[in-house]
Amino acid sequence: MSALPPIRPDLRLSDGYHSPQVEAEVRLNTNESPFHPPDAWRRELLDALAEVSFHRYPDRPATELRAAIAALHGVTADEVFCANGSNEVLQCLLLAYGGPQRRAVVFEPTYALHSHISRVTGTDVVQGSRDDHFRIDPADAAALLAAEQPDVTFLCSPNNPTGQSEPRATVLVVLDAAPGLVVVDEAYGQFSSWSALELRGTAHPGLVVTRTFSKTWAMAGARLGYLVADPAVVQACEAVVLPYHLSAQTQLAGLLALRHTADMEARVALISEERGRVAAALGELSVESWPSDANFILFRPTSKNADEVWRSLLVHSVLIRNCAGWEGLPGCLRVTIGRPDENDRFLTALKESL
Repeated sequence: MSALPPIRPDLRLSDGYHSPQVEAEVRLNTNESPFHPPDAWRRELLDALAEVSFHRYPDRPATELRAAIAALHGVTADEVFCANGSNEVLQCLLLAYGGPQRRAVVFEPTYALHSHISRVTGTDVVQGSRDDHFRIDPADAAALLAAEQPDVTFLCSPNNPTGQSEPRATVLVVLDAAPGLVVVDEAYGQFSSWSALELRGTAHPGLVVTRTFSKTWAMAGARLGYLVADPAVVQACEAVVLPYHLSAQTQLAGLLALRHTADMEARVALISEERGRVAAALGELSVESWPSDANFILFRPTSKNADEVWRSLLVHSVLIRNCAGWEGLPGCLRVTIGRPDENDRFLTALKESL
């Protein structure tokens, strides 16, 4: 008689990663864009969808989209790979370069999916650490990489959930020390003052930079991400990804979004300005906060319990991310930068909660 076998014991994602989607008037917990995509983009997409041959498979290599992304970054189309969100990009990288008897290095605390997808693909995970300011010590990182000889090393810049970009010098040390791929996850890269894309070239063939349309392009619902890397890395990802994985409508949405770069850059500027205002306001309250190069800020209440503050904010119908139980982040909360009115609601509610 057939029966349900037990699930693989290594398929576990910490409860802390899942963000509770409870009802709230102000949702500042998932680092989404607080703005809708431009109205012109929406009109263009609806018009273009009328011409899609939905009875046919989509363009398997996403030719036009890859060419447009390549033009955006000044690279060639064979250096670009697109998938359903940057998480699928990471999965393809680990299917190609990870697996049994291989290992990945992460520096905790960092984006939970780096470890989770590694384990899902049977890749061993080695955890490096950060200091009290959530920085990676370059010398310690080089020693760890020399000892472990990982096939894939992950950096998240700006780092989620701590918010800080990795300094160029640190990335260069890791690139020189790592024997395999160095994947720099730049989901929030447009908010940062520098990008590892600047380091692309023959001197660092193992450098992979991943990006997403979910944040600054205000397209979290479309699920579109990509990487820029050596053409050999792109070919490896194409060898493991499922056929026709990227729908025609997703390709269209991304292609049309790239016509509205000015709108995206204006939104990034506004969110960055609001980030500075929220950070300054937090400095006036009983909290410890850390500098951020992303669209969120990590902070720790110093006068009250974080869980209590989180619940109190929810009573005010303001939802943020509770990181208090995450490893390396005791008592911490994370707030996404929203519209000015949403940020005002958060700051008012936080003052009352404290």
